[in-house]
Amino acid sequence: MATRDRRLAEFDGAGEPPPGLPLEVLCEDHSGTYQLPFACRYVEGRWQNQEAGIAVEATVIGWRLPRVKQRGAA
Repeated sequence: MATRDRRLAEFDGAGEPPPGLPLEVLCEDHSGTYQLPFACRYVEGRWQNQEAGIAVEATVIGWRLPRVKQRGAA
């Protein structure tokens, strides 16, 4: 459970996500928690893949603004 709590703490979005902005999302299923490898948008109460516009068919439990990747970081 510590892993779930730690990951959830990293996704500090509170309340309803800002519409139309690309966001990173944390999802959960019977196997655990995971971050989707693509940006998503919250549109009319639903999550969509930012690029494809396809609905996300996962349970989103957290969101955050995209983190800036530092040069040389893996």
